[in-house]
Amino acid sequence: MSGFSEIFWSEQASLPLLAILQLLPLFGAAVVFAFKERSTAVTAGKVFALAELLVCLIVTSKINPSSAALQLAERFAPLGYHVAVDGLSIVFLLVAALLTVLMTFYGMSRGMISPGRLFAVLLVAEAGLVGMLVTLNVAWFALFSGLELWAVTYLLRRWASSRAETQALARFVQYQAFGMALFVAGCVVLGWGHADASGGRWSFDLFELAGAVPADRFQTAAFYLLFYGLAVRTPLFPLHGWLPNMAQHGLIAVAPALMVGVKVGIYGILRFVLPLTPTAVLYWQPYVIGFAMAGIFFTAALAFQQTNLRRLLAFAVVSHTSLLLIGVFSLHAAGIQGAVLLAANFGLAVTGMWFVVGFVFRRTGTTELDELSGLFERIPFLAIAFLVFGLAIVGMPGTPGFDAAHLILEASINTFGALSAVAAALGNVAAAGFLLWAFQRAFLSHGKQGAPDVDRTTPVEYLVCGIALAAMLTIGFFTEPWLHLTEAASQATAARLVR
Repeated sequence: MSGFSEIFWSEQASLPLLAILQLLPLFGAAVVFAFKERSTAVTAGKVFALAELLVCLIVTSKINPSSAALQLAERFAPLGYHVAVDGLSIVFLLVAALLTVLMTFYGMSRGMISPGRLFAVLLVAEAGLVGMLVTLNVAWFALFSGLELWAVTYLLRRWASSRAETQALARFVQYQAFGMALFVAGCVVLGWGHADASGGRWSFDLFELAGAVPADRFQTAAFYLLFYGLAVRTPLFPLHGWLPNMAQHGLIAVAPALMVGVKVGIYGILRFVLPLTPTAVLYWQPYVIGFAMAGIFFTAALAFQQTNLRRLLAFAVVSHTSLLLIGVFSLHAAGIQGAVLLAANFGLAVTGMWFVVGFVFRRTGTTELDELSGLFERIPFLAIAFLVFGLAIVGMPGTPGFDAAHLILEASINTFGALSAVAAALGNVAAAGFLLWAFQRAFLSHGKQGAPDVDRTTPVEYLVCGIALAAMLTIGFFTEPWLHLTEAASQATAARLVR
C-alpha cells in the first residue's frame, strides 16, 4: 500500500485549476516579453503576478484541509503528467505567488533598463516553482527545477557587471549543476528500483513508486542522491558555498529570493524523499540531525565574523534552514507542520530583509557594515521593517515563526530528547544575536561625519515592505487557520514512515 489517495479536480472545481496555475505565468512571460514599452511591460508583469496569486487563493478555497488526500488531481498518462495539492503544497504555493508579486514591485523600484525582460524571466521562474510544488512525478520535479535554475542564472548573467559578480555566477552554476546531476541520478535510481520491484516497468510517479517500494540497496542510493541534490539548492550546511557569494555580488534580492525564499528543497524532501526512501530515512535520521545541529552553530559563528550585510544574511539563511531540517527529520507530525509554517515565515522575512538591504544599497552604494551608520534617522520605516523581519526569523511572538518554532522544539523533545531541543533553541538565540548586532551597526550607530545624505523612503518601498510585513504579521496573529490547513497533511506525511 502506498498510503496515498487523491481527489480529482472535477469533484471539487469546475476548471482544472492546477493546469491554469502552471500555464498562466508562462503565458504572462510571453506577453510581457512582447511589450517593448517600459510602462506597458511593468504593468503587464504586475497584472500577471497578481492574477497568479488570485488563482492560488482560489485553489486554496477549493481544497478540504481536513482531508489528507492529494486534491484537485489532474492526470495525463502519456506524458507522465500527474499533479495535485494538499495543505502542505498550498502554503508553499501562496508564498511563491506572493513573493513574485513583491519582486515585480521591487524590480520596478530599481529602475531596470529592461523591465520586460526582467519581469518575463521572473514569471518563468514562478512557473518553475509552481510546477515543482504541484507535480507528483519526480522526473517532472527535476525538469521544473531546471527551468527555475535557468531563470535565476539568466538574471545573474544578464545583470552581472563586474569580475566579482561573474565569479559569483560561476560558483553558483557549478554548485547548482552538481546538485541537479545528483537529483537526476536519484530519479534514475528510483525508476530503476521500481522496475526491479515490478517486473521491468519504469515509473517516476509518486503513487506508483510508493506502491512498489524498492529494495534497500536502491533506497540508500536514492536517498543519498535526492537528499544531497536538494540540500545544495536549499541550501543546507555544508553544501551552502554558493549562497554567500551570490548574495554579496549577484542581482541583489531578486535572485536570492527566488532561490531560498520558497523552500522547494524542503518541500521536495517532504514530498518525495520521506515517502519513497523510508528505510534509508529512518537509518540516516540521526546523522542528518547531527549535521543540522552543527550547521546551526557553525554558520552562526561565521555570521558574526562578516563585515558585509549581504553575506551576513546569507549565513543567517543557512543557520535557520538547519532548524527547518530538524523539524522535517523529527518525522513527527508537529515537527513537519512546524517546519512548513517556519518555511513560510522564513520566506517572507528573509526576502523582506533582502529587499531592505537592496533599498539601502541603492542609496549608499555599499552594504559593508563599516561604511553604514545612522540610517534610522533618514529611513526609519525601512529600519523598523528590517528589525521586525529579523525578529520574525528568530520566532518573535506575533509572527508565524513563534508557533512554528514551538512545534519544532516540541517534536524534537519527543523524538530526540531535551538536549537536542536545548541546542536548537541556543542556535536560535545566536541567530538573534548576529541579526540584532547587524541592525545596530547599520541603522542605530552614530552617523559618520561627512557621510553623504540618503533619500527618504519612497512610496514603492513603503508598499513592498508594507505588504510583506502585513502578510507575515497577519499569519502570525491568526495562526489557527494555517495550523488547520497543514495538520492533516502533516499527520499523513509522518504516518507514512513505519517506525
